[in-house]
Amino acid sequence: MGLAGPQVTPASMQPRPFQRVLVANRGEIAARVIRGCHERGLEAVAVYSEADAGALHTRLADAAYAIGPAPSAESYLRSDVILDVARRAGCDAIHPGYGFLSENEGFARAVEEAGLVWIGPPPESIASMGSKTAARRLMRDAGVPVVPGTVDPVSDGEEAQRIIADIGLPVMLKAAAGGGGKGMRAVERTEDVANALMAAQSEARKSFGDDSVYIEKLVVAPRHIEIQVLADAHGTVVHLFERDCSIQRRHQKVVEEAPSPVLPEATRQAMCKAAVDAARAVDYVGAGTVEFLYDQQADSFYFLEMNTRLQVEHPITEMITGVDLVHAQLRVAAGEPLWFDQASLAVTGHAIECRIYAEDASANFRPSPGPLHGYREPTGAWVRVDSGVLEGTQVPIHYDPMIAKLVVWGADRDQAIARCRRALQDFHIVGVPTSIPFFLALFDDDAFCSGRYDTGFITPEWLEEQLGAGEPPDEAMIAAAIARFEAQRGTAHKASDSAGDRGWKRVHQWRTMQGVWR
Repeated sequence: MGLAGPQVTPASMQPRPFQRVLVANRGEIAARVIRGCHERGLEAVAVYSEADAGALHTRLADAAYAIGPAPSAESYLRSDVILDVARRAGCDAIHPGYGFLSENEGFARAVEEAGLVWIGPPPESIASMGSKTAARRLMRDAGVPVVPGTVDPVSDGEEAQRIIADIGLPVMLKAAAGGGGKGMRAVERTEDVANALMAAQSEARKSFGDDSVYIEKLVVAPRHIEIQVLADAHGTVVHLFERDCSIQRRHQKVVEEAPSPVLPEATRQAMCKAAVDAARAVDYVGAGTVEFLYDQQADSFYFLEMNTRLQVEHPITEMITGVDLVHAQLRVAAGEPLWFDQASLAVTGHAIECRIYAEDASANFRPSPGPLHGYREPTGAWVRVDSGVLEGTQVPIHYDPMIAKLVVWGADRDQAIARCRRALQDFHIVGVPTSIPFFLALFDDDAFCSGRYDTGFITPEWLEEQLGAGEPPDEAMIAAAIARFEAQRGTAHKASDSAGDRGWKRVHQWRTMQGVWR
């Protein structure tokens, strides 16, 4: 027996076609989204601060608008200015990229209230996962495993002492509104609790305007595993398998690979199911990532957080699944159903991403922005570079100093590592120190190559052992390096002249050369 009366399609499922997208971001992710828009036949509008005038993303876009001075608080975080540009530019949708306003519930609501399409999850989903403590409570209620600890912020040292007495040391103090390693302190001794709590609260207040801190049991030597999820407005939620993001410095990812080299298949399936359950619990729509801590010894995992946006490391998932996540975001935001189901997804090969930063790894990854006097990206089979820079431009001091993302694919992990090593040796950057010597040292480390690592793998001692030796170059060495680079500029690809000695052994000696290497 059929239903009486006309059938009404929920508003969230109505088609919402759009043609002109404002990309509210900068750098490589802005360039990535702009290219994705053009591939879908859409127009793209860029915004830029004074520091980014003439940047790559402004040249790729169909139009570009200035939005203020260099500091992000006066430009890329000015939601009112960005919405005004969208109106003046005739845009009917906004893509936030990652960072900046991408997980700002208020901005997402303002976009929708302005009659524009928000290319991201519903504001309610962002709000549900915006507070780490609220997210922990929600996940616990949804049956997703969470790390033992508090679901409410702690108020003072005495309360923290009582809680820690129950769950036991070591613990991690974490900002409730945090991310990117900010507002986090590990505590291994009772006498350190009060000072660590004050330090975490202070950093959280400065970074997020919220000093709420909660307590989690510290999982010793964990892996950081995340699951990519994708959902449409028609009730379909799928996962696109996992990424292993355990190579970190200061709690921030620098190398990611997919799939994880250590995850047992049964655990992988359970973790992927938990991620889909987490997305369903917040009525998620769009691309998102559910992050877990994996206890290798106990073969158990715990919910860490959900990132309600595109991740920096999304390309490795694209490489192993063949799914273009930016295209997926655009199609889902337009109201289209997913064009595939879970059964049609499979992992093919292995992918690795290296975040190429303007920083000196031998000096504890000290940011080193400056001019790019020379810049040439590696090429070759199954090598992808997502960058937002051009030769002759600046790596600004005002933002994250990432220059590019090197992404490679191999038929297996060994081939991916070998290909990544070769591509790193072929990457030419002159003008700033980069993290390339660090990656080359990492890919020459037997423990990493065998997959035996965790989130604490990169230590000051490891850095000193791998990168601390070598004499600073003299002026003649610098001149020779510049001459070699100039001679190779614009020529066809040629093998690294240092391949015979594995490259990095010479590279690390030149780490103080302001980016002149090889």
